[in-house]
Amino acid sequence: MAIDDDPPSADTSEASTQVTASVARRIAPGREHDFVSWTDAGIALARTFPGFLGGGWLRNSRIDNEYYVVYRFADEQTMDDWVSSPVRKAWLSRGEGVAVDYATHRLSGIEGWFEPQQHLTQAVRVHGAPPPRWKQAITIWLGFFPLSVLINVLVIGHLDGVPVVVTTLVATLINTPLMVYLVLPWLTARLKRWLH
Repeated sequence: MAIDDDPPSADTSEASTQVTASVARRIAPGREHDFVSWTDAGIALARTFPGFLGGGWLRNSRIDNEYYVVYRFADEQTMDDWVSSPVRKAWLSRGEGVAVDYATHRLSGIEGWFEPQQHLTQAVRVHGAPPPRWKQAITIWLGFFPLSVLINVLVIGHLDGVPVVVTTLVATLINTPLMVYLVLPWLTARLKRWLH
């Protein structure tokens, strides 16, 4: 398997802290397209987290409905931040019925640059390292600004006299899932060339 990110540098101290996770998933019949879209959205979300170094998905060449998702973070802490995040939990819930996890492996350091070749064959799509922070910020703003204006006009504008804490709560409760499920995946797909 080839991961499309920076190869290990001569500085092995940096490479020794990196962590790679491999998640084996079985896909529900007829849901391959849904799986690819859902996984690409998850990788786009992971890309916004500090320490994300790259990731992608691969299909098992011998078992049609078996896929592997591989992603790498700079260290255990940054990976744990992603794994335990509410954003990831919301994304995982969106994938219910699409795929079932049946094995997860986490490799640290130099061993994370290699995967068992007998299981991982024929890379279908691999994403490289995250884009620069300024590109991430612009992408998030491009979605957040028009969505915020829309929510303020359609919802918040009708809540006269309601305390600012409540209106902010309402706005964020609407804004966050729309950004996670619709706006960011849609935007990152359209800005794919610019982001890489």
